[in-house]
Amino acid sequence: MLGKVIVIAILAVVILSLGSGMFYLVRDTSDSRRTVKALTIRITLSLVLIGVLFLLYALGLVHPHNVVPGR
Repeated sequence: MLGKVIVIAILAVVILSLGSGMFYLVRDTSDSRRTVKALTIRITLSLVLIGVLFLLYALGLVHPHNVVPGR
């Protein structure tokens, strides 16, 4: 259960970072690096999320669903 809460929290922060990047892209008129910083944070958190998911799967705390394509 704790693993799922961590995954949801990271997803929420990724979405917030994406929104702040969009806000800075639209609002900043000068040569600001805030957009790049927000999107860099988003990419880093996405990679961390993938790593956490692999770790949780390796530890057996999360399992894939039983959907089989083509059936």
